[in-house]
Amino acid sequence: MTTKSKSNTQNDPSASAKTFAERARADLIDSYDEELEMEIDDDMLDELLMDSPQDGEVDSRSVERRIYFRELLRLQGELVKLQDWVVAKKLKVVVLFEGRDAAGKGGSIKRITQRLNPRVCRVVALPAPNEREKTQWYFQRYVPHLPAGGEIVLFDRSWYNRAGVERVMGFCNDEEYEEFFRTVPDFEKMLVSSGIVLIKYWFSISDDEQHMRFSMRIRDRLKQWKLSPMDLESRRRWEDYTQAKEVMLARTHIPEAKWWIVDGDDKKRARLNCIHHLLQQVPYEEVEHAPVVLPERVHSPDYTRHPVPQDMYVPSVY
Repeated sequence: MTTKSKSNTQNDPSASAKTFAERARADLIDSYDEELEMEIDDDMLDELLMDSPQDGEVDSRSVERRIYFRELLRLQGELVKLQDWVVAKKLKVVVLFEGRDAAGKGGSIKRITQRLNPRVCRVVALPAPNEREKTQWYFQRYVPHLPAGGEIVLFDRSWYNRAGVERVMGFCNDEEYEEFFRTVPDFEKMLVSSGIVLIKYWFSISDDEQHMRFSMRIRDRLKQWKLSPMDLESRRRWEDYTQAKEVMLARTHIPEAKWWIVDGDDKKRARLNCIHHLLQQVPYEEVEHAPVVLPERVHSPDYTRHPVPQDMYVPSVY
């Protein structure tokens, strides 16, 4: 019965269009959710999410979103504790985020860093190497971004570009490709032996889901900038990227630096699962802080505040 239903959906354009419309609507709601997460005060958000209607049925999607927000805030609270522990113990943490375009890496990184101190936790997203960097030791341009004690660095794509986009798009030759696989295990072992906690995530996404997300980006003018010519070409070369990924995982999944696969088809679950797993990789405890006391403001009786010219103010349009 399940097979028949699936076949009918594939052969019925109206059913396929309806499925796409439903998923597109969910994706649009998720975009609004992102703004809600970023802008609404924590206390107000908590009150909003837990204020369930007294009468009538609750939309199942609303319940799902309410649980998502509640868990996200809880996990972000734990991330703050982890951050304090990293600072207190002078730990060095590196997290790599790899995966196909539109797999949800950026969204997960945004939720991890959302409530952390940018002086402690920073994101590194390097552009394509320039002509000088192309002549350097391959790992050289990544090394300056590695953390000092008390820092967390999240790489939004990393040295694994060579095993993915560079391989598929022909930006490296076979000799450079093989040299990468020969040296990357030693490089990562060296990082770990120096005291760096190295965590590697691959965000996995299905062919169908990536097609839907790319289609939504084409329709959304606020997101079209996310689609580069390279992204569109990667869509065409889906199978080439699959083969490159399989080789990469097989040759670089080492005991000292394992790969962890995040199922990215459901963006909300992917974010929660990734953050939850990340918290398990660095044992931490809550750091005691001295109570924060707001000091009394100093008042100077001889000081008179000078008026600011009205034409210096931003117009009150809203």
